[in-house]
Amino acid sequence: MNKKTLAAKCVKAIFIGLVLLLLYAPILLLAVYSFIDTDVIGTSGSFSLTHYTKLFTDSRVLTMIGNTFGLAFASAALSTLLGTLGAIGMYYCKRRVKTAMSVASRIPIINAEIVTALALAILFVVIGLPKSYFTMLIGHMVISTPFVVLSVMPKLKQMDNSLYEAALDLGASPAKALLKVVLPQIVPGIISGFMLAITLSLDDYIVTVYTRPSGFETISTYVFNATTRGNAHTAETLSSFWALTTIIFLVILIVVIAANLSGRKREVKP
Repeated sequence: MNKKTLAAKCVKAIFIGLVLLLLYAPILLLAVYSFIDTDVIGTSGSFSLTHYTKLFTDSRVLTMIGNTFGLAFASAALSTLLGTLGAIGMYYCKRRVKTAMSVASRIPIINAEIVTALALAILFVVIGLPKSYFTMLIGHMVISTPFVVLSVMPKLKQMDNSLYEAALDLGASPAKALLKVVLPQIVPGIISGFMLAITLSLDDYIVTVYTRPSGFETISTYVFNATTRGNAHTAETLSSFWALTTIIFLVILIVVIAANLSGRKREVKP
């Protein structure tokens, strides 16, 4: 290996390292302070599990976590169902209809989220639908479903259409051929869409604020309101979310590593 090649590899490694540091430094900072008994980042303290104790004993925090994850899983499940059916319908449509539906499905992705939130809020007022869990669920589905369609559509394009046609020729009904032939081939896309929908729902603030009922709090709405107001109680509650952030990050890291190792084992097998 010559000096130029070695230098190029070192520069590349340093650049990648700096990018990763920039991306994950805030999360690592929260992870470190989740084990320190202080409510203000930047102040000194000693090792403690106080924040983790607060996380699992504070009823208000547990309620917000339940609201956030309950909404995320409910909207993700419905968005995945709707997005999968929509992607399959678009795939088997005629070309002009398919193009029109594809363009329409991408509008919520390209559109600014504040515009989508305002449009939903105005729509609910016009039709006389008061803010409730149902309106909030619709809002989260509107922003999640298009991403499910984008995740499923490539898998539909990659599958072998002759298998579906063969199933029909052998006497299977369209519904049975869809369940037994098409769906098994697009499962990876469905799973990806479901996970992406959960992430979008957990991360959402704007649509939640414009569609949620009074008194319903999620982690994102509470954190935003707490950081803009700020008092002793909110500081203690916010510090417990450092522990939650650390737990979520570790779970995701384990899942990603396990998925990569599983994929490598499949590639190694003859």
